[in-house]
Amino acid sequence: MSLSPVEGTALAEIESGGDAGEGKTLIGRSPGQLVRSRLRSDRTALVSGVVLVFFVLLAVGAPLVQRLYGVTPNEQFGELLDSTGMPLGYVGGISGDHWFGLEPGLGRDIFMRMIYGIRTSLLIALGAALITTTIGVVLGIIAGYLGGVVDAVISWVTDVALAMPFLIFALAVVPTFSLRFYGPRDEVPTWFAVTTLIVVFTAFGWTSTARLVRGQVVSLREREFVEAAKASGAGLGHMLFRQLLPNIWAPILVSFSLLVPSYVTSEAALSFLGVGLPESVPSFGRMIYRSIDYLQTDPAYVFFPGITIFALVLAFNLFGDALRDALDPKSSR
Repeated sequence: MSLSPVEGTALAEIESGGDAGEGKTLIGRSPGQLVRSRLRSDRTALVSGVVLVFFVLLAVGAPLVQRLYGVTPNEQFGELLDSTGMPLGYVGGISGDHWFGLEPGLGRDIFMRMIYGIRTSLLIALGAALITTTIGVVLGIIAGYLGGVVDAVISWVTDVALAMPFLIFALAVVPTFSLRFYGPRDEVPTWFAVTTLIVVFTAFGWTSTARLVRGQVVSLREREFVEAAKASGAGLGHMLFRQLLPNIWAPILVSFSLLVPSYVTSEAALSFLGVGLPESVPSFGRMIYRSIDYLQTDPAYVFFPGITIFALVLAFNLFGDALRDALDPKSSR
């Protein structure tokens, strides 16, 4: 009987059984169990995974942190600033009430701005990654399996999307969307700004996943298990999502894990350039942009947001690399 690649990766390991007899037993292990075992034995995966869980918990529990901390992200403490707008005290006004100090000029608490900045970045990045991965998988698997005219059309659309410069497109489209629905003096709602960024990321992000999935499907569509499913009368939907998709989930998962940090940095870059989120919404890019004028007088203002987004992106990238090694049966790690 022909086995699919997923079924073929269900390996058996030999472990000690006892002092008598052969002393060996065969224990079947599923691909998921093998992946978890490799991740648990990889220190990089463990450390980066713990860091990611920590950031996710902070993002999900931001309202609880705000309640315990007793400060809102937009609350201003002008009485703790001097006549020039600089925080009183040492290292940007760090104290027991304000753990990371205050923003120069406005006097907002940096710690709470960062907590909600993590929440904003992960919301946009995960939302965009989920949508782009779904679109890329559907288009890629259809193009790879059907081939012919369908493959040519989808590949042409992919090439056109890849040829368009993302940064220039985002700089032009994001403000245009805002002006189309809201006036130049109106405050753009947070939900609208977040939705616009996700739409822009989706317009470009699906291409890499689509190409990856198409290549995987092209290499699988002539395999014996596919021919056997065809001979048994399986329909198109069954072939795409029950036969082919389960055998390419590994590269899709890795691609998703690497898309998230790229969207985190993209959102920060657009907010840094002033076309991302509104100023009232906590954002790492906006905080780093405002800190440029205070690099010499208040270095803590740029240090805390900068090191946080660096740690977040690095943890995602390291975990993505570890996940790729764990999903690769030929990897020696």
